[in-house]
Amino acid sequence: MDPRTFAEALAVAFNLAYVVLAIFESVLCWFAGFLGAGLTLVVFLHARLYGSTALQAVYMALMAYGWYEWRHGGEKGGELAVSRAPERWRLGLGAAGLAFAGGLGLLLEHGTDAALPFWDAGTTSFSLVAQFMTTRKWLESWLVWIGVDVVYTGILFSQELRLMAALYAGYLVLAVLGYLKWRRSLLQAPLPDAS
Repeated sequence: MDPRTFAEALAVAFNLAYVVLAIFESVLCWFAGFLGAGLTLVVFLHARLYGSTALQAVYMALMAYGWYEWRHGGEKGGELAVSRAPERWRLGLGAAGLAFAGGLGLLLEHGTDAALPFWDAGTTSFSLVAQFMTTRKWLESWLVWIGVDVVYTGILFSQELRLMAALYAGYLVLAVLGYLKWRRSLLQAPLPDAS
């Protein structure tokens, strides 16, 4: 097995572990995600998917932030519970995602030899939106992930990164399961104390 395929296989394993652990709200997801992002960064760099490469570096920082938030971002510094994203955040993150995708797409198209500049920029931008929403344990993060995973699967397949394409197709299924699990968790949460 050549080093690129080995790194891709390890990245797939750690990234799958991240998503599965996140579905079950395990704080260990952030450790698996950090390792998966580091390995994926190397794979994407070799594939000339520069937006996605930079995204992995940001993911590594967000993994540390997510670990902290899930451990200490809840009420009275306790564990964070699943909640819905406030409307102003949903609108702001959507607008920021579109603006960043457009700007990054132009930069990649005119400043690099990027394979698919605007597709790469769009998935990069909305992956950041989804990842930030995941760090806050907002239910809607899974809906954004579903959209990102559909597009990423096509991009990766077109670049002959078959293992990564299979990973993102698997992510799509896991994102649907994650949404259903977190929705159930949200509906079963105790009501806030009214006293």
